[in-house]
Amino acid sequence: MKKMGLLVFIAALAAGFFYFDLHTLLTLDGLKSGLAQFGAWRDDSPLLVGGAFLLLYVIVTALSLPGAVIMTLAAGALFGLLWGTVIVSFASSIGATLAFLVSRYLLQDTVQSRFGGRLKAFNEGIAKDGAFYLFTLRLVPIFPFFLINLLMGLTTIRALTFYWVSQVGMFVGTLVYVNAGTQLGQLESLSGILSPSLLLSFVLLGVFPLIAKKIVDVVKARRVYAGFSKPKSFDRNLIVIGAGAGGLVSAYIAATVKAKVTLIEAHKMGGDCLNYGCIPSKALIKSAKVAHQMRHAENYGLNSSEPTFSFKKVMQRVHDVISKVEPHDSVERYSNMGVDVVQGYAKLIDPWTVEIQRNDGDTQRLTARSIVLATGARPFVPNLPGLDEVGYYTSDTLWEAFAKFDEPPKRLVVLGGGPIGCELAQSFARLGSTVTQVERSARIMGREDEDVSKLAQESLLQDGVILLTSHSAVRCEKDGDVKRLIVEHDEQESVVEFDALICAVGREARLDGYGLENLGIETKGTIVTNDYLETLYPNIFAAGDVAGPYQFTHVAAHQAWYAAVNALFGSFKKFRVDYRVIPWTTFVDPEVARVGLSEKDAKDQGIAYEMVRYELDDLDRAIADSAAKGFVKVLTVPGKDTILGVTIVGEHAGDLLAEFVLAMKHGLGLNKVLGTIHTYPTWAEANKYAAGEWKRAHAPQRILNWLEKYHAWRRG
Repeated sequence: MKKMGLLVFIAALAAGFFYFDLHTLLTLDGLKSGLAQFGAWRDDSPLLVGGAFLLLYVIVTALSLPGAVIMTLAAGALFGLLWGTVIVSFASSIGATLAFLVSRYLLQDTVQSRFGGRLKAFNEGIAKDGAFYLFTLRLVPIFPFFLINLLMGLTTIRALTFYWVSQVGMFVGTLVYVNAGTQLGQLESLSGILSPSLLLSFVLLGVFPLIAKKIVDVVKARRVYAGFSKPKSFDRNLIVIGAGAGGLVSAYIAATVKAKVTLIEAHKMGGDCLNYGCIPSKALIKSAKVAHQMRHAENYGLNSSEPTFSFKKVMQRVHDVISKVEPHDSVERYSNMGVDVVQGYAKLIDPWTVEIQRNDGDTQRLTARSIVLATGARPFVPNLPGLDEVGYYTSDTLWEAFAKFDEPPKRLVVLGGGPIGCELAQSFARLGSTVTQVERSARIMGREDEDVSKLAQESLLQDGVILLTSHSAVRCEKDGDVKRLIVEHDEQESVVEFDALICAVGREARLDGYGLENLGIETKGTIVTNDYLETLYPNIFAAGDVAGPYQFTHVAAHQAWYAAVNALFGSFKKFRVDYRVIPWTTFVDPEVARVGLSEKDAKDQGIAYEMVRYELDDLDRAIADSAAKGFVKVLTVPGKDTILGVTIVGEHAGDLLAEFVLAMKHGLGLNKVLGTIHTYPTWAEANKYAAGEWKRAHAPQRILNWLEKYHAWRRG
């Protein structure tokens, strides 16, 4: 009841403020027109007018009413730089604190009780760095001050902390605005606008945010680097730890701009994608697809046959493909570019020093002005009882191990229904293994829409994969040579016997062994970075899987550009990472490719959308290739051709997606796609026809009706 009374009182004051047109006084015109009268009152009763002004400023700020900026200028005009600054400094801080307390009293309990779980990390951050965060907002006003007052009231920051930080943080800005007000107050004619003092005041208003940001950066740097001794000179401009996609691109960019750069890798150049992920898996998928086509050759007017092959030769081809791609990422190539490549284990000693335990046994220390951490990720292995006893493989280990097999595992269990699990399950099923895929969720590929998951599931089932969705792996058992996986479904346990088991339940960032904990670099599953990929230390960056939020090779390369450029040239200009258009493909058959929002994403985020869908069984090229399975689904802004997201399921889906990625990146809508000539007969026509479906759905029916009547009239 008390809260309601306070709310009514505040609403009444705000309503009266506008009802009696008091807001007109707090405009630049109102200030100029009343300046002479206010000046006369000040001359007669300086203390009374000063106190009244302070009280009015407190009220305006506490009620979050518009006009604080004008009042600050007025303070300079009426009271001069010294007393104007004193009055506004205290009045603004007191008023802001009152607004803060009102917001906390009225709303904090409700907000924290309803959203406390979601706000837990934010509350912890405020408890840890709330004062500095608030100081930054006060010094560099990214958001309006009244909004900061209200929102901070919903947090757990102490009121006393809020007051003194506001008092200090707003002081410099207050000084600049009051000084501008003193010059406005001295205007006697239009020629006064060109006076040096007034021009200086406005220049200060313009450059203040830039100066304030530099001040914040300096304060933050002194705080972060306290206790460390920065070298007077550096061995390198940049040190890159990890030679996967993120590290290779970072080093390449540095060498291209003639920076002195060292790239450190403990294992194989090229990282996971070349050696354990993208390249070997796609080579295996191709062999498996050919075997599948041989079994179903009747689809092409040929005689079907059961493929006969040497599994060792299949796996040897996988390694041959890796060998052919390896030179692109080799030590020799990067050395020839000017990169100093060191093979060994790297550890951060301080923010500028890296210690390397070289593979040849030597220890080396190097200093660098900037460092990029691109240490990648590894397969996550669940804590499953008995798993170590029965043995298991991951996407990192299966390629070497399976190369020694004379034939594919007869009974293979794949744990995980994500992209990696689905690709491996389908491939080995096509190569003759009896594959059981276990997924604890209700469907495979849970990040995609249900119709996408359904189509992928149907394809895997047709290839003979035994899908156990809504099944949880409980434990593994071994009885002699017999290996068993115990799974649970609807509180009932069942047994799956197997010869080999692959863990494909996700990947985790490599965070251990690099000295992150010694330097206090924060990790939450990945290394915590800001929008510029900076860690706690502005000269240490992270890129790729270790930084998240996406674990794709192309995203690692994308981030690497930002990390390298910000590391080398950030003192002049820093660039925020752009994640607006991120495509990805799962290489099951048919492929699943997506960019932007799915229907599931749009619904979860409450984003309004329209959807058009083109079925590939209507595409001439798909029919000719006997691959007329799948669809192109496009989400758009309601009533507009602006693309929100695209999902393609079908042959060559990953390649077809590129046109939509380009369109979204450069703000091109479906009308542009529709107006582009596409070669006939190609798969790319599916994109044009999907755009045509949108155009048909948005045809101007009224105009078409008029045209029908017009043509009828023309026929006589």
